[in-house]
Amino acid sequence: MHMADALISPAVGGAMLAVTVGAVAYSAKKVNASMDEKKIPLMGVMGAFIFAAQMINFTIPATGSSGHLGGGMLLAILLGPYAGFLTMASILLIQALFFGDGGLLAYGCNVFNLGFYTCFIAYPLIYKWFTRKGLNSLSIFWGAVLSAIVALQLGAFSVVLETLASGRTELHFASFVLLMQPIHLAIGLVEGLVTAAVVTFVWQARPEILEKAHLGQAIGSVSIKKVLTGLAVAVVLVGGALSWFASSHPDGLEWSLERTVGTAELEAPAGVHQALAELQSKTAFMPDYGFKSSEEVAAKTGTEEAAASWPAIDPGTSVAGLLGGALTLLMAALIGYFISIFHRKGSSPMA
Repeated sequence: MHMADALISPAVGGAMLAVTVGAVAYSAKKVNASMDEKKIPLMGVMGAFIFAAQMINFTIPATGSSGHLGGGMLLAILLGPYAGFLTMASILLIQALFFGDGGLLAYGCNVFNLGFYTCFIAYPLIYKWFTRKGLNSLSIFWGAVLSAIVALQLGAFSVVLETLASGRTELHFASFVLLMQPIHLAIGLVEGLVTAAVVTFVWQARPEILEKAHLGQAIGSVSIKKVLTGLAVAVVLVGGALSWFASSHPDGLEWSLERTVGTAELEAPAGVHQALAELQSKTAFMPDYGFKSSEEVAAKTGTEEAAASWPAIDPGTSVAGLLGGALTLLMAALIGYFISIFHRKGSSPMA
């Protein structure tokens, strides 16, 4: 559900970026107030895992569409809403800058749609309601599934509203929303099941992590090596090999666009859109998660041959998955590190 710049106007993009920056600043302040240095490596590894998982599109049967894990609920449940939101912002920035996934103008929209609803709406109002009497396999399952579905429905509807506010009149509101909501309901169900499975794994391996995050407390002396190792192995497997098996069908947003206006990609206006597209083409050294030379060959040979080859065994995809995971891990860890420095300065008697 990564929005391209062509879908929104500079005014909407700028407004949503301002909102997102405000949410990031507020989240950083909250994380700083209750600093937990053990959470820093967990933020990094979780960010890398979500980056890799988002590369795998799964087919939605009988639709010709696909979806991928958003990951916002998983981040909120394991890290808490504030650290989870910061990690999601890191993931989407790495994707936009270096892999051309999601527009730079649309960055604020994408963080809001994938991170705000999960961390600040679905997590406290739905997941925590289901687990209010304590964590167990049943409460985790229903809390994860229903919160993921609701968050994705809110995110999908937000995409529709953002295009409407941007004046994209070709995207008729009623038609667009009637396509976006049902397809993302199916995607949300799959995401909820995956979220429940990963959360259950962590709960069984180290229940204290979930309990501390649930109560907003520091992890403290609890060992998280087993969880970090398991997630790190998953990053290598998912980003390095399972990404070859991603569905070639368009994702839910592209599928909805194609059925609304006949194309999955709208033409971007000149001016701000063109300038940002040129900037992104320079920063994205692995566009569409592959080597640039591979993308040029694919463009020349056409998409039919590429679609016929499945799984798409491509070293470029593996490198992108592993490198992107590493960059996300580094960025999330750096954010946590700098917050910890400010926390120590703020708590110093000389401050």
